[in-house]
Amino acid sequence: MRIILCGFGVVAQSLAELFESRKDELYSKYGLKPRLLAVFDSKGSAVDPSGLNFKKLVEIKKEFGSVKNYSEKNNNMTGIEILKNIDADVLIETTASNYKDAEPGMTHIITGMKKGMHVISVNKGPLALAFPSLMELATYNQVMFKFSGTVGGGTPILDYAKNSLSGEKITSFAGILNGTTNYILSNMTTGLSFEEALKDAKDKGYVEADEALDLDGLDAAAKLVILANWIMGMKVTMPDILCTGIRKVTIEDIKKAEANNSVLKLIASCDKELTVSPKEISKNDPLGVNGTLNAIAFTSEHSGTQTIIGKGAGGTETASSILRDLLDIRQEIAKN
Repeated sequence: MRIILCGFGVVAQSLAELFESRKDELYSKYGLKPRLLAVFDSKGSAVDPSGLNFKKLVEIKKEFGSVKNYSEKNNNMTGIEILKNIDADVLIETTASNYKDAEPGMTHIITGMKKGMHVISVNKGPLALAFPSLMELATYNQVMFKFSGTVGGGTPILDYAKNSLSGEKITSFAGILNGTTNYILSNMTTGLSFEEALKDAKDKGYVEADEALDLDGLDAAAKLVILANWIMGMKVTMPDILCTGIRKVTIEDIKKAEANNSVLKLIASCDKELTVSPKEISKNDPLGVNGTLNAIAFTSEHSGTQTIIGKGAGGTETASSILRDLLDIRQEIAKN
């Protein structure tokens, strides 16, 4: 399977390592032989029609900070040049999420689909801003569009709701969709101020480079958009979400929740309206998870409420979701 990889940060490097460590099993068990034709990062590119060496790519990136040093040939191609000039079966989009205009990921995805490539994205920006139109574009170009790593990292939240609860009518859902804010709020229950808990989260590398994505609830809102579209069949984008972050949460708020035998969590919910805001939930509620965990509860017409809990982020976890999507695409192609 011929692949183009957009971006080569932590997730993409973890994916290359997964391809390398599991290549024999992927071929013997699933008939999947990933051939990486091209990869690019912000500084340059690496291209080889016969397939790039996964191990060498990761080593070069770690040593020089860019894949550009992989070879002297074709090492200055932009993402768009690669997508327009190289034919591949699958485009994997891993560049940073941007909620202002979703670039450059949006252009990568649209260009790939128009060229007949199946697309896997862990970049939430394009889905948050244009989910309905991207789904239409995929259908029009008869390609598959997979994005299970955009919500929950390696925890199969989207697959669970879509497949395990198929035949059920999900009436509402609510959950903790951002591990960073959950870590901060969990830490505040130990007596730390918001500023102290934020510093600790930054020291551990949990906070996005643009902290507003976490603290103002934008990351959780983007995931809520994806869930509402994919699971509830809504046609919504980021501006449809009523969003409040955690910057104004005080120790007093935490203590007030404690007095009510509750905890304060940043909850993304889809009921009558779509909201992201700090809410008190009972300490006995399954959603009351601590640390960087994510949790989401789906309420359906006949089987009541079911909660799924797992790690929300991490390079290897998110890379495993890309692999899951890739195997789905491989199986669909094999059927036809």
